[in-house]
Amino acid sequence: MQKITPMFWFDGNAEEAVQFYLSVFKDGKIHSTARFPEGSPGDNQPGTVMTIAFELKGQQFVALNGGPGFPFTNAVSLVVNCDSQEEVDYFWEKLAADGGEPNVCGWLRDKFGMPWQIVPSQIWDWLNGDDPAMVKRVTSAVWQMEKLDLAELQRAASVDS
Repeated sequence: MQKITPMFWFDGNAEEAVQFYLSVFKDGKIHSTARFPEGSPGDNQPGTVMTIAFELKGQQFVALNGGPGFPFTNAVSLVVNCDSQEEVDYFWEKLAADGGEPNVCGWLRDKFGMPWQIVPSQIWDWLNGDDPAMVKRVTSAVWQMEKLDLAELQRAASVDS
């Protein structure tokens, strides 16, 4: 078991959300499902899903049907590091589908409100580079995009201005 596991609070649709994430991240799997026992607090019906422990790309998570009142915010997001534009396109399309909301700088919210950042892996080298002018160009380019364009970011990183 990993030492730190992110837990996501859903308003009754944790099972639907986990199934969605498993359809996007093909190597994902469910580890366990806990159900509300008789006499649970609130409006929780005995036998309905309380938590689902699952894994995506080797990272473990727990989804909790905690009820209303605690929606996701951009204060915490999940970053998907992509090795190609095709991978950026795939995750962007899948995670923004069916009511997701694109945002700037590679950010989007999926249909459950979960914030994601879909980024090319190379971006971290560029943003942490030793050349302040290159970092500024790449940062400026990122701010002008919703879905990140790897070729455009590579141009920004390599141009001497």
